[in-house]
Parts: sequence; C-alpha cells; structure tokens
Amino acid sequence: MSETPETQESPAVEESEESEESGPTLEEEGDVAADYLEALLDIIDADGDIDIDVEGERALVSVIEVNKGELGHLVGDDGEVLSALQELTRLAVARETGERSRLMVDIAGFRAAQRARLQEDAKAAISEAQRTAAPVSMRAMNPFERKVVHDVVAEAGLVSESEGEEPERRVVIRVS
Repeated sequence: MSETPETQESPAVEESEESEESGPTLEEEGDVAADYLEALLDIIDADGDIDIDVEGERALVSVIEVNKGELGHLVGDDGEVLSALQELTRLAVARETGERSRLMVDIAGFRAAQRARLQEDAKAAISEAQRTAAPVSMRAMNPFERKVVHDVVAEAGLVSESEGEEPERRVVIRVS
C-alpha cells in the first residue's frame, strides 16, 4: 500500500517541475507584449520604439516616443490610459503564453518619471518619520506606487505597510 502514495507523488512532482520549466520566460513575455504594442501603434498610426528589459522578476516593455508628445494620449491623465493598456497587454500575454503576467508597460517615460517622483516623496516621508519618530501616512496610491515606496523604505531600513481599502489604500512608514 505504501507504494501507491509514492507513485502518485512522483508524477505530481515531475509535472510541477515540467510546468515551471515550460512556462514563459520574462524575455518571452516581453516579446509577446512588444508584438501586441507594436500592433497597437500600427492601428493608431503612431511612431514609437519598443524596448524590452527585465527588472527584478518582471518584464518591462517601454514604448519610447519618436515624435515628442505623440504618445501622450496613450498615457492619459495621471497614467489612467497607460494602466488600462498595461492590463490589456497582460491579458494578451496571458492568452498567448497560458500564464498570468506581471509585466510592466511604460509609455513615453511616464512610469520612469513617476518612479523618480515617488522615490523623492518616499525619502521626504522617511526623513519626517526619522525626525519625529511618529508614523507617517502617505497619500492614497495604486499598487505600483505603493511598491516603489515600500522598496525605498526597506532600503532605508525602516518599516512600511499598506493600510486602508482601495482606492484609498496608502503606505504608512514607521521607524521600527
């Protein structure tokens, strides 16, 4: 009887190892996303150079403006259109690869500039927390923004956590 459970466990282990090996690489996710975004640019007759990179455990696909200001409508007010395009691109990648994707899309440098602003805001909040030894609550942020802040806080050796419910979820920074 003890042979039956062992026999059943072995194929399960092999299957999970195979599925990890056969899953798409981040570079493959980036390629699929780049093809999707290239087709979108063709449809709207816009020019953009596509750059594929890997940051941490995510593919990053950037659409770089060839003609300044031409892609602003793909970013939208406060990045709302960009967020929607990112979700559509993730769905296209998932459809093609059969796996959920966490890739990031940047258009016209919006996310890069946003990341730099958030890092500065986080540093100011960290300084305040260190100066006052009191918790500092930041403004409500989306998941991308909160992740950037959490990373900066961790680098500084402080503690942060997200509190509240969407869309009012915010980062609170504590000295310890």
